[in-house]
Amino acid sequence: MRRVSLALGLSLLVAATTAIAGLPVIVHEGRPYIELDRLAQTLGATVETGSVKASLRTPRNVVTLTRNWSQIVVDGRPLVLDDPVRVKGGAWLVPESFLERVLPRLTPAPLAKTAPPTRLDELRVRSYPSFTRVVIETASPLAYRIESSAGKEARVRLLGLGGEPRTESLDDGFVDEVRLDRAGADGILRVIFTGKPGELKTSTLSDPPRLVLDFHRPGGDAPGERADRATPLRLIVLDAGHGGHDTGATGPTGLAEKDLVLDVTRRVAKLVESDLGVRVLLTRSDDTFIALRDRTSIANRERGDLFVSIHANAHRQIDSAGVETYFLSSEATDSNARQAAAVENSVVQLENPAGGRGRDIVKAILWDLAQSTFQVESSRLAEIVQDSMTRSLRIPNRGVKQAGFYVLGGAAMPAVLVEIGFVTNPREERRLREARYRDDIARAILAGLAEYKRHWDQRMRAADMRSR
Repeated sequence: MRRVSLALGLSLLVAATTAIAGLPVIVHEGRPYIELDRLAQTLGATVETGSVKASLRTPRNVVTLTRNWSQIVVDGRPLVLDDPVRVKGGAWLVPESFLERVLPRLTPAPLAKTAPPTRLDELRVRSYPSFTRVVIETASPLAYRIESSAGKEARVRLLGLGGEPRTESLDDGFVDEVRLDRAGADGILRVIFTGKPGELKTSTLSDPPRLVLDFHRPGGDAPGERADRATPLRLIVLDAGHGGHDTGATGPTGLAEKDLVLDVTRRVAKLVESDLGVRVLLTRSDDTFIALRDRTSIANRERGDLFVSIHANAHRQIDSAGVETYFLSSEATDSNARQAAAVENSVVQLENPAGGRGRDIVKAILWDLAQSTFQVESSRLAEIVQDSMTRSLRIPNRGVKQAGFYVLGGAAMPAVLVEIGFVTNPREERRLREARYRDDIARAILAGLAEYKRHWDQRMRAADMRSR
């Protein structure tokens, strides 16, 4: 009698918890099925799939399934289901009888309540010369399924993802826009292409949890391939920091960083085009606010060879003086470097004041990891520019440093950030107001770029000789 009651109790438990979970039933070949991914998400389990076999893992159990077979293995013991396991549209399906036959065998007891939706923290999109990257950052690991990656649209189902629909317009010549729509309890990511879609590669990262989707342009280079290619230096992208409602640092007598660096950047641009014969692209040519991520996206779309962001420094100690040059790294050189990056990265709050969640901004910018390919070249460029500036300006050398600058994070090319002086130092602010001194700064940056171009051209000629 006890055995019958226990069995009846388990059946009732399964029926009740299934109703609570609300797992949708899919009719396949006239028989009821449940998606394995959805079941695993509700259980807090993980799924590993191959072309023939799949496994469902809980902390204490392993269930092995074989495609088109009704026999499964639960913790090493065979069990026959009413219907075979199927795969439809890339999704593994288990017969509805799986709930009653298998769940009571799992420890701990399954399906206590409906699994809460996974919170979307951020959707980021970045254009590179050879691919477009979409990153979905969430509060907890996210299960997903690629439903389609052919035609004019790619569709990825994000299982249990909460949040409101949103759209990111891109129009980078490859991807028109990225949409995140609702589909019941799931999110549907839709990537709309301008023309023919390329190959899709996916990866997952942690701390914070992220799903990374790379859509490669048809016939495009692999990420980082341009770093090893011997081509002439054709385009330098100059980025004047801040702008618009983002004034940057302000000096004792009111000198605004945004105005200072725009003027210096324009002077550098004229010198580079006239003296080096290299085309220059300005991310901003007037007092306009440009989001940090858009600055390197502009450079990537135009296939820039170098990215140089020009800023002015600030410090609570008003006697701080000198110039310093940075390249991107997750580890800051010292506390001053960490503070400088934090000040520049705070602009993100101006882009989306309601989006600040107090999380580590360095983790947010290293999602794309593109600069790891160009880090050596970025370091070389930083050394040459820093040496040229301190030698020409006869100003304290604060050295080459590394830190997590958001604005450098997405550059698919060598990229540096130059701090041309401290506007918070009264003596330096007076000099930075002078047109003649601004010319000196521009010529010093030019000299560094000229030296780097000389090394670039030497390597290109050496590569040409080796290829003959």
